[in-house]
Amino acid sequence: MPDLEVLIELFRQSGRKITPQRRAILELLAQGSVHPTAEEIYQQVTAMMPDVSRATVYNTLHELAALGGVNEAFEFGEGFMRYDTNTQAHHHLFCIRCHTLVDINHDFAEVALPSEEAVGYQILRHRVTFYGLCPDCQS
Repeated sequence: MPDLEVLIELFRQSGRKITPQRRAILELLAQGSVHPTAEEIYQQVTAMMPDVSRATVYNTLHELAALGGVNEAFEFGEGFMRYDTNTQAHHHLFCIRCHTLVDINHDFAEVALPSEEAVGYQILRHRVTFYGLCPDCQS
């Protein structure tokens, strides 16, 4: 989970201003490790600041991703991009019912794509995601 000051400094170093709206978005991201969608962030921010637009939330998230503060690589068929504040190499567990996404910090070095299937690609990294039912959804 990133520190709020680290996220703010990413914006400042790139010449971007820290508006109250951006600060609220960054504060929410720094609070938890839940992989929120832009819509979930929008709902939480507008509960505190009703005048914040969706565009502000989406633009802030896209800018933060471009700066390396979040990863935006999690669209699991639910129609929404999930944002991950853990930018270190890691893997995930995904609940197919409630859509909970949990980090796994395990090295899956044994996972490899045979060169004949890589079709000329140079593989730089890989991500493993396990799909199933979380403990709450199993009961």
